[in-house]
Amino acid sequence: MTQIKPGKYCPLIKKDCIELKCSWFTQIRGINPNTGNPVDEWGCAITWMPTLLIENSQQQRSTSAAVESFRNEVVKGNQENQQLYIQSIQQGIIPTQITQLNILESE
Repeated sequence: MTQIKPGKYCPLIKKDCIELKCSWFTQIRGINPNTGNPVDEWGCAITWMPTLLIENSQQQRSTSAAVESFRNEVVKGNQENQQLYIQSIQQGIIPTQITQLNILESE
């Protein structure tokens, strides 16, 4: 399979890429989110944008799944606490009223 290589023309300076002389020429290391292959390449930050956006979306999905899992555990805990509260009331256990004490510092 032939790999297609991008051209070197930069539309910003209207000539070939000046590579390391350009502050947007950036090294990327990590895992390609499309292929899973390791990446250690230099390239224009503008050309890296689609790959970085894909990676960002994958990380957001992962974070969203973790938040949903945490939410489900909190809901489960709340339901268990409600059941314990109901059972204690049914057994005649009256919840204690807690009153805050206001202690003033002496001068």
